[in-house]
Amino acid sequence: ISEIYERKEIIPYLEARGLIKQYKKAKEYLLHGNLLQVRFKERNPKGSGIWYFRINKQFRALGVFDVVGNLIIFKIDNHQ
Repeated sequence: ISEIYERKEIIPYLEARGLIKQYKKAKEYLLHGNLLQVRFKERNPKGSGIWYFRINKQFRALGVFDVVGNLIIFKIDNHQ
């Protein structure tokens, strides 16, 4: 993963829930290749093209890869 981008509504959503610091930390782990640290996986069904990673125990960030290989975050999911 070379770059991670967010849709415009993601940052206000994170700010409203006090998740900015945790999200940035998880994002740094991904950019440095620590995929296990944030449990980066493809969402079921396999082959859907939707990937997710853990922000904390409750929230997950969902994204898709663009043609260049950048991860585009389109949704923050309340896992519980």
